[in-house]
Amino acid sequence: MKDLRRTLEFISERAERHTTDRAADAQPLEPREELRQTLLLEFQDAPAVRENSTAWGELRASAVFDPELREDLAKATLVWVQEIAELLGRARPSGTAPAYAASAERLTALLEGLSVRWLSGSLPLAHARELMAQAIDAELRE
Repeated sequence: MKDLRRTLEFISERAERHTTDRAADAQPLEPREELRQTLLLEFQDAPAVRENSTAWGELRASAVFDPELREDLAKATLVWVQEIAELLGRARPSGTAPAYAASAERLTALLEGLSVRWLSGSLPLAHARELMAQAIDAELRE
């Protein structure tokens, strides 16, 4: 169980790096662009990204049978949803906290589903990115 927890921590930290790392001298992104970048960078044909997405899916599947892992995964998912909700709030400040939370749940769940399809070869990477971008745009409409 400790190994699964360490794996979850590792992939969470690595995912944060590949979706948020920017050059030190880069201009800050506008909130909408930061949201788009954070979600769309989960779809890259790079070994670390593929490994992370695969490991996340494996952990999610394993949690079905392991209550302790389920709890840890639920906590990690909640943190991720809260981060996306915060980005949504900055990108669309006229909304409400419950609306941001619901949008973040939809976007993160869609991202996981698209990732599984992409990684299993049933959805081309470009199409997964296109569908995710359309979903982000739909969630940002007022």
